[in-house]
Amino acid sequence: MRQATVIGAGLAGCEAAWQLARRGVPVRLVEMKPVRFTPAHHSAGFAELVCSNSLRSDQLTNAVGLLKEEMRQLDSLILRAADGARVPAGGALAVDREAFSRWVTQAVCAHPLIEVAREEAVSLPERDAVIATGPLTSDALAREIAALPGLRTLHFFDAAAPIVSGESLDKSRVFRQSRYGRGDDYLNCPMTREEYLAFYEALLGAQTAEVHGFDGTQVFEGCMPIEVMAARGEQVMAFGPMKPVGLTDPRTGREPYAVVQLRAEDREGTMYNLVGFQTRLKWGEQRRVFSMIPGLEHAEFLRYGVMHRNTFLQSPGFLDEQYMMISRPGVYFAGQMTGVEGYVESASSGLVAGLSLARRMLGLPPVDFTRRTAIGSLAHHVAQASGDFQPMNANFGLIEPFPRRVRNKQQRYGLIAARALDTIEALRSNPLAGDFDPTLRGAGQRTPDVV
Repeated sequence: MRQATVIGAGLAGCEAAWQLARRGVPVRLVEMKPVRFTPAHHSAGFAELVCSNSLRSDQLTNAVGLLKEEMRQLDSLILRAADGARVPAGGALAVDREAFSRWVTQAVCAHPLIEVAREEAVSLPERDAVIATGPLTSDALAREIAALPGLRTLHFFDAAAPIVSGESLDKSRVFRQSRYGRGDDYLNCPMTREEYLAFYEALLGAQTAEVHGFDGTQVFEGCMPIEVMAARGEQVMAFGPMKPVGLTDPRTGREPYAVVQLRAEDREGTMYNLVGFQTRLKWGEQRRVFSMIPGLEHAEFLRYGVMHRNTFLQSPGFLDEQYMMISRPGVYFAGQMTGVEGYVESASSGLVAGLSLARRMLGLPPVDFTRRTAIGSLAHHVAQASGDFQPMNANFGLIEPFPRRVRNKQQRYGLIAARALDTIEALRSNPLAGDFDPTLRGAGQRTPDVV
């Protein structure tokens, strides 16, 4: 059996390697860390989460929640790890990022069909490969990719939120509660109108760090820097990440004027992420301005927010619905560089690319997940989007509409989700899709417990 090559051990690359190996295909997984690090990476582990520790909603009536369940049905390594490293986050799936990375790293390195090469890839394979090097691909390989015939590379800017020490918070000023009565997994820093306006003015006047090529407009809406959001208007933050809806301050019995939510980074609650507070403020300015938030007056910043440039491909016309290069059959791309946005979406592209390459190498026909599923609708968007191609999260707008009109949105989404999971089950039970069978070669490899 020929050996497949996967370049990049992020979420998409690890998922692709896993899907190949569980179907009996030997894999050489190439990862340049710790030989070289990108500006956004700090750990030598695989599947490092560089932005938030949240994989977003886990509800089936949310498109990314449906995407997760589809991936669970397809034996996703990333979802196994996320479920195993879960930390409380209300209706969302958030993880202890160190435990999550450790879990994935151990599972991949322990698989007998996966060979790990810690080196920088500087050229593209001719066949049997998945390129999952992410939006911060090293210069040498980026030049190789950019030189591919008929390909345009695009970019946007992404940002991460700061992380503060749990023991440095003033617990007398914050309260524990999730929105809409969904438990108490978040810490909330309530603001009065006066506190909010003072914070808003300080944010507008704060100094930002220089980011080469950034003009303030090329940001992905889902990761918009908080200071860019503030510049759009006085109330934009109050209707965005600082909205108080669904929360009641137990000290006043009322909804606060605005609120900053903190989400635990680990199970012990020693670290907290400022939800929605991606930023490119200078580090000293982050400490000064964010310390105005009630409860964060003496916060210890364990990691400051940063911004970096993300490059992605003009994928329509370049990749097909399996994320395979149209001009070079047998070479696939996966992850954020394809134009999907988000941790789960990146992993889903790795799942499709890895599964598709395995089937190609095994002499089996490709699987079309169709636009009836969340995983397939993303792949079809990447291959077929028209007009101004932009990074895209999973959403119900991409999925084939339900055939009859259902006025209630939650009921409609529930019916679409049920149809999607039925579609996945039909694909798994199709004789031509026999490699979905978990008894296949390599599929029974035990994954480690989270430690």
